[in-house]
Amino acid sequence: MLFDVTRGELADIFGEDRIAVLPATAFPPSAADTEGARLLETVGVPTGTLLLREPDEDSGRLPLVQDVVHAEDFADAPEGAGGWPVIGWLLNAHLALDPRSGKVHAFDSDEESARELHADVSSLVQVAFRFQSLLEGFTFGGDGRDEAADFERLEREVERIRRETSSVDPLPFRDEETVWWVVGDEIAAGRRFKGDSPGARSLYG
Repeated sequence: MLFDVTRGELADIFGEDRIAVLPATAFPPSAADTEGARLLETVGVPTGTLLLREPDEDSGRLPLVQDVVHAEDFADAPEGAGGWPVIGWLLNAHLALDPRSGKVHAFDSDEESARELHADVSSLVQVAFRFQSLLEGFTFGGDGRDEAADFERLEREVERIRRETSSVDPLPFRDEETVWWVVGDEIAAGRRFKGDSPGARSLYG
């Protein structure tokens, strides 16, 4: 695992009811005993920006890539990708776990592209954790006088997450086309603050 993220760290910030997990039984046999599956079972991810896929009600299993997209339409999809479990959803991309390499791929149906998004699941959890923590804890001045300075500070925080993540795993932010880069731009623009967070209260009253 590239990053050391614990269940306790997530629970301290989000509470147990804001952490989503996937049961081991949701994975096909080829993936059930992988490090990535165990991490999603025991640590999970904070709910919000990243959505974990719900297992099928009847089978209890996650859908496979071939169940949600036409794999043959993705010229850059690795061989055998149709049999990978779909573990989540981010923006307009299905996130799938390659059981053999442990990497997470993003299948964008609009672009018909399949790209490596994370070197392993710990990287996925880390980026979701850091962005969601920023959304939960960032505060604006609230009086409007220093709004430009607040947004500059917010942009610096997004850039810091990109830089520090990329020093360990360059895939999530390797260029401006990755879904995580787009999420970062949206956060920096103030468009992802929701609910009762300090940022949302400052922006929307």
